[in-house]
Amino acid sequence: MSERAAPFHCPYCGDEDLRPHDEGHGAWECGACNRAFRLKFLGLLARGLRRADHEGDERI
Repeated sequence: MSERAAPFHCPYCGDEDLRPHDEGHGAWECGACNRAFRLKFLGLLARGLRRADHEGDERI
């Protein structure tokens, strides 16, 4: 992945008025609710995705 992903909505109020925050990598601020937050990608899950149509498997 060559570019960093950006959030589309504030996780607190759902507004789209987001801009990078001064606190560094992954920090964002919302102009609508005046909150600052940090996002961090933890990684891919080792178990992967499971389909619910497999017999005996109800998780997705």
